[in-house]
Amino acid sequence: MTRSHDDFLAACERIPGGVNSPVRAFRGVGGEPVFFASGTGPYLVDVDGKRYIDYVASWGPMIAGHAHPQVIRAVQEAAAQGLGYGAPTEIETRMANTLCAMVPSMDMVRLVSSGTEATMSAIRLARGFTGRDKIVKFEGCYHGHSDALLVKAGSGTLTLGVPTSPGVPASVAAHTMTLTYNDLDSVHEAFALAGEEIAAVIVEPVAGNMNCIPPVPGFLEGLRGLCDAHGSVLILDEVMTGFRVAAGGAQAHYGIRPDLTTLGKVIGDPVALAAGLATLELASAEGFHARLDAAAKRLVAGLQTQADAAGIGFTTNQIGGMFGYFFSAESTITRFDQVTRCDLNTFQRFYHGMLQAGVYLAPSAYEAGFVSSTHTDTVIDATLDASAEVFRTIR
Repeated sequence: MTRSHDDFLAACERIPGGVNSPVRAFRGVGGEPVFFASGTGPYLVDVDGKRYIDYVASWGPMIAGHAHPQVIRAVQEAAAQGLGYGAPTEIETRMANTLCAMVPSMDMVRLVSSGTEATMSAIRLARGFTGRDKIVKFEGCYHGHSDALLVKAGSGTLTLGVPTSPGVPASVAAHTMTLTYNDLDSVHEAFALAGEEIAAVIVEPVAGNMNCIPPVPGFLEGLRGLCDAHGSVLILDEVMTGFRVAAGGAQAHYGIRPDLTTLGKVIGDPVALAAGLATLELASAEGFHARLDAAAKRLVAGLQTQADAAGIGFTTNQIGGMFGYFFSAESTITRFDQVTRCDLNTFQRFYHGMLQAGVYLAPSAYEAGFVSSTHTDTVIDATLDASAEVFRTIR
């Protein structure tokens, strides 16, 4: 048995499922989760000493790689001054100024500690501003685990929302309308029938929680127009896309100006703020996002070529440093229902083959992948060398 196995058994005694976030439990791929001990650049090392090329990137924020010296130095300097004060600090203003300079739509910032807090607060603000109760979200998009957002639609777009997690009151779910991502017609229908009741539309501008699904042309623009016409608030949830798709987030890339933006994974207490500012400074460098884009393109193009050669149904999506791969015969994946039709058995075999070969990918067919600035051509080529062998074995 491995030390990772022993650590997992020990965790299961005190932590439900042995993990603190469901996707880490490996239920989507089978087997047991890997326990990690350290990370440097594009690599992670598990508790048994095995090294992996990492494409999870702590679910997005490690765009400068693990343990970047500039980020570590900033954290050490901040920690030496104290870990938290429960009072205002100058670094909070520095972070707010940095965010407003980078993100086109921002002129005021409220700092919180998690994406769930950010989206929950944004929805409450939208309801308070409009005096309305209903919100629109999209199937396959995840906005944290507040009650109003753990909701699935009923049999039609305008039937009462149904809670998808025990503990969510039906009365809360009833105010949430869940529509189809990338289907603007369904949004037109919702606004035609209930526009004066809709406080906000919340959407991932690039969906990253049903793997990586970019918006089809006109979708985001259509949401902006409908919100304007009906006095509703447009919330772009950029917890995942912010600073990974472009320096100004997906809204800068697509030219969409939301009313509210939610971010995450770089902000919180003084130590986290120090790490976030150092990372954003690195990400603001000339050519940084062009390099991310080139690395991700090199990766997905190589995977596609190998899958085609093996005769395996396979397609990819990619935007900036964010990517997704799908075991599907469909040439383009743009909607959640397409993702659910993908070949999960082949995905699982590919995942475990890559894990065995030392490549760490998200342990779920519904999660996007990320590259960092430390994923050089050499690192990408090593990944493709591993995947070539895995594709040969699973065809």
